[in-house]
Amino acid sequence: MMTTFREAIVSAICEEMQRDDSVFIMGEDLGWDMLYTRGVLPKKFGLERARSTPISELAVVDFAVGAAMVGMRPIVELMFMDLLPICMDGIVNQAAKARYMTGGKIKVPLVIRGPQGGRQRIGPQHSQCLEAWFMHVPGIKVAIPSTPYDAKGLLKTAIRGDDPVLFFEHRRLYGVEGYLPEKEYLIPFGKAEVKKEGDELTIISTSFMVHESIDAAKELEEMGISAEVVDLRTLVPMDKATIINSTKKTGRIVIVEEGCEMGGVGAEISAIICAEAFDYMRAPIERVAALNSPIPYSPPLEDYVLPDKRKIVEAAKKLMKNRKI
Repeated sequence: MMTTFREAIVSAICEEMQRDDSVFIMGEDLGWDMLYTRGVLPKKFGLERARSTPISELAVVDFAVGAAMVGMRPIVELMFMDLLPICMDGIVNQAAKARYMTGGKIKVPLVIRGPQGGRQRIGPQHSQCLEAWFMHVPGIKVAIPSTPYDAKGLLKTAIRGDDPVLFFEHRRLYGVEGYLPEKEYLIPFGKAEVKKEGDELTIISTSFMVHESIDAAKELEEMGISAEVVDLRTLVPMDKATIINSTKKTGRIVIVEEGCEMGGVGAEISAIICAEAFDYMRAPIERVAALNSPIPYSPPLEDYVLPDKRKIVEAAKKLMKNRKI
């Protein structure tokens, strides 16, 4: 069955709410047809289990943290993941630490999900990618799917888990179509996927950048360069084995992320490769990321700041200058 990324998200939530009465969703204007779940959930499950909330992300997240601690399985839908900084205490100091501080007696099965990313021309406060922030907080899992199949399988896994999960959905993916099997499936966290095989260089990416990376790999193929594309799918836990195995296979690495380069996801991946696969490297690692700047509102400036297929191709060609090595 072909479906969109948006429909895959809704399908996962509906199936889990039907399966488990402790699952509920809450968010601002949840019943509005124009939002990410298209107003489906209040109509299907009623206002008790699909709650439209006041405009207070802090209150919504703190309420959900408390509900999770007493046995419910809340899903929070944020209009913009840029609003996560408002909710940091509940996420970082409460949800992330409760299970550890109570010796496992208190679990926090909470999912916070919503859109992020640029090229929608909505300015610096609504165009960021903040996933790297939460990799740094022990106790939080981070999922960042790129396809409808991955979105559904990872979201179902997140909802069933006993730890808080931040689930980042790039807004440019909602209309992307892909195949979903009719049979139920789950995708385990910490399992990357090779989206395209190659043997001369590896492009490691996440979210919408996976599609840019695949397009770049196809263009490189026309130039006679064989590029492998690895989609991490989750950042915490991170699939080190796939990263290392692909590094050993190709010896050349391009790391692509839409978040800014300073302190980003690419820095952690680079550290893993340097620590565990350095002897297999044939060239220095190339990183393609947003410039260390707020995301501009101006379309030409936004395009200049953000990574894209062209920048990935340029980074790959730079690596292949010493192809004989």
